[in-house]
Amino acid sequence: CLEGERARTAPMEPAGAGYHRAVVEDVPVGARYRYRLDGGRTLPDPASRWQPDGVHGASAVAPEPFPWTDHAWRGRALTDYVLYELHVGTATPEGTFEALIPMLDGLRDLGVTAIELMPVAQFPGRRNWGYDGAYPFAPQHSYGGPGGLRRLIDAAHERGLAVTLDVVYNHLGPEGNDLGAFGPYFTDRYRGPWGAAINFDGPGSDEVRRYFIENALGWVRDFHVDALRLDAIHGIFDVSARPFLAELGAAVHAEAGRAGRAVHVIPESDLNDPRAIRPAELGGWGLDAQWNDDFHHALHALLTGERQGYYRDFGTLEDLASAWREGYVYAGRHSAFRGRRHGAPARACGADRFVIFSQNHDQVGNRMLGERLSALAPFDALKLAAGMVLFAPGIPLLFMGEEYGETAPFLYFIEHGDPGLIEAVRQGRSREFAAFGWQASPPDPQAEDTFRRSRLTPAPALEGRHRALREFYREALALRRAHPALARADRDGLAVTVEEAARLFLARRGAPGSSVFLMFHFGAQPAVRGVPVPPGRWRKRLDSAEWRWAGPGSAVPEDAAPGAAQWPLAPYQCAVFAEEA
Repeated sequence: CLEGERARTAPMEPAGAGYHRAVVEDVPVGARYRYRLDGGRTLPDPASRWQPDGVHGASAVAPEPFPWTDHAWRGRALTDYVLYELHVGTATPEGTFEALIPMLDGLRDLGVTAIELMPVAQFPGRRNWGYDGAYPFAPQHSYGGPGGLRRLIDAAHERGLAVTLDVVYNHLGPEGNDLGAFGPYFTDRYRGPWGAAINFDGPGSDEVRRYFIENALGWVRDFHVDALRLDAIHGIFDVSARPFLAELGAAVHAEAGRAGRAVHVIPESDLNDPRAIRPAELGGWGLDAQWNDDFHHALHALLTGERQGYYRDFGTLEDLASAWREGYVYAGRHSAFRGRRHGAPARACGADRFVIFSQNHDQVGNRMLGERLSALAPFDALKLAAGMVLFAPGIPLLFMGEEYGETAPFLYFIEHGDPGLIEAVRQGRSREFAAFGWQASPPDPQAEDTFRRSRLTPAPALEGRHRALREFYREALALRRAHPALARADRDGLAVTVEEAARLFLARRGAPGSSVFLMFHFGAQPAVRGVPVPPGRWRKRLDSAEWRWAGPGSAVPEDAAPGAAQWPLAPYQCAVFAEEA
């Protein structure tokens, strides 16, 4: 049903496999339309490319084509990625795609090589994390719609920045989610945290899979996205012989080949199952990398002392060493939090298969008060955390604002229209916090003030400790790029030792003659420690305790000789030594 001045109805003819089609002539860009189903119900297009009036409004004909200028862009190898995760609505006061463009030069100058957008598929209202999207093909109208997203991506590519997009294939909605009216998209055979699961392996699932695979290909083909981050694949239930995720990964990689550029698929999973990132020829699903929550949990527990919820499984330097050496910390060992064994060994999966971080939207925003690490750990610990992420084997990810110690919280926020749904979200969030023993009342997710409080406040980055921290990140990223042992996201030549009592984490990376020696002191007080310096001639390249990084001053020598040296260490000090020829 075409609406507006040229309103008319076009009958649709069966086209096989449950599809129907109609050709409607003389339809301008922006024209509103809906589908009328059997029984008279009219609904927006489930594959709408543009929902300018929100999830309850009609679909609109999207503008095409776009004047791309990135014809020479070939993407980036995943090993070159330094990810910067951001939420479009809170990263700038305007909260739009195009408002992000002026940020790009600063991110490139910092050393970021890829921005990662939290989900942008059309969600209800104007404010949402994006995981409540109801129209997976339509970029959020309040962010600037399809045109705004394309302009952002084109500008990013002009600056040599890749763009990763977070997509959600484990659930939709609930508000505005009418997908089930068009076919067997959902099933009661499984249930997840969001209710009925998406039907990836039951009757009618072939075309359900096609819907979501076409969505992924659309982001790559029509928007030139360089990588897809798949949200919570542990919420995708599928026991078929060829899992949906393997089919999705193969389709995306084939589309990348046709486009002549690198495109990556990066799932999030809490299963610690290496099949997701194992090559297809070795029985895996062939996805490129995955978020490694174990790395975060091990580091967070050490820096904050928190042991509630899933943090009860962590708290030793050896846990962090396992994350460096093997990827997962829980690779078949017993988890007290889960009350069972958890995970499987991933030693055969390269370090470039793991995205590592000290913060992200989940680990900050799913706290009751949305505190960032800057509110939970001392200033010097923020530099140690940066060193841990940027100098470890793996693909580093920063969460927006962490590079200057943003102090504004990142809270959970929504703008739903259904009072019952709003109350259900409030109660659900409160139940989630029970496992952590948090007693305070959480901010109201529906309140606009909760959203406003979550906006970045970048002005402090220009002064004092905030500026020093940002410059430390810039220097650390420059060192990471410049030194071969740090630039490679692999474990070749890696040796890690820890001394729990002394709170020392020591690592060596790289080949003899071109390696680095890394010292991390997790002690909260100054201390003199015996540091076993490995064989070689070592020159200090970065020291977080120095005055220029707003540290207390360093007594660690500029040149380190092999043997057990007694070094006066500052709290949370990290230092990098490069081997001299």
